[in-house]
Amino acid sequence: MTQWQSISTHISETLGKDFQIQQQHSIGGGSINSAYKVTGTDTHEYFVKLNSASLEFMFQVEYDSLNELLQVMETDASIMQIPKPVCYGLTGNKGGNQSYLVLEYIPMTSHGDGRLMGQALAQMHRVTAKQFGWYQDNIIGSTPQSNQQHSSWLSFWREERMIPQFKMLYDKGYKNYLKPLDEQLLAQLDRLLDEHNPEPSLLHGDLWSGNYAYDPQGKPVIFDPAIYYGDREADLAMTELFGGFGADFYAAYNASWPLDSGYSQRKTLYNLYHILNHANLFGTAYLNQAVGMLERLVG
Repeated sequence: MTQWQSISTHISETLGKDFQIQQQHSIGGGSINSAYKVTGTDTHEYFVKLNSASLEFMFQVEYDSLNELLQVMETDASIMQIPKPVCYGLTGNKGGNQSYLVLEYIPMTSHGDGRLMGQALAQMHRVTAKQFGWYQDNIIGSTPQSNQQHSSWLSFWREERMIPQFKMLYDKGYKNYLKPLDEQLLAQLDRLLDEHNPEPSLLHGDLWSGNYAYDPQGKPVIFDPAIYYGDREADLAMTELFGGFGADFYAAYNASWPLDSGYSQRKTLYNLYHILNHANLFGTAYLNQAVGMLERLVG
């Protein structure tokens, strides 16, 4: 059985009707997975991601994350599109040689009304939980991300975000780059988060310009989430890290839910997590940027 036959069979079983993939069109833009638009005998289209069998967990948590977003955002479906997950699994007859994830295919464009995206994100952040974190761990890029739940935001950020990234960099031999700045940062988290008591908001978790778009009707679409419940400012901070979000987006978000005072300092702390992760994934260019951010935070 070929990989496409295997995926066709799983789609058929999930839908409860026969579906056979007739065409596969490779889609560029992803740095981790191979991506395809597939078309079936009934002309229905799906989006399929492929990777090695060892990364099935990555697709499982993305499947669960998208379902969570769809369930909790159900009443606000008119303002934001979220691709519906269909199925995930392994191809092949003997344990599988590739993992896959099948999603609803949504035609997308980079052009749309940034105000709608700002309003939609503010609405998403108003979905809250009792604790920070999530019920399972997931992936940020290709890095495992711990979501162990905490009642304290400061404790969550220290134990589940900062410390794991520092430890991974130590294991790569970069300890001398970070000492003693990392210890100073951890010791000063109380000061950096002083009197800031956010609610555990539903976060996309990896909200850079490559993970959102617009459908043909102009409705915002978000995808590739690394969700957890945390400080909404962490999502907003990442939108500033790599660009791609315009002034109309920020104006609409603040009109819907103004940011708290002190955000300009906290956003550096929150973006440090992503730069540390990039250093773990891509090396010293990002490590030098991380050191500069650490110096600003503890100086």
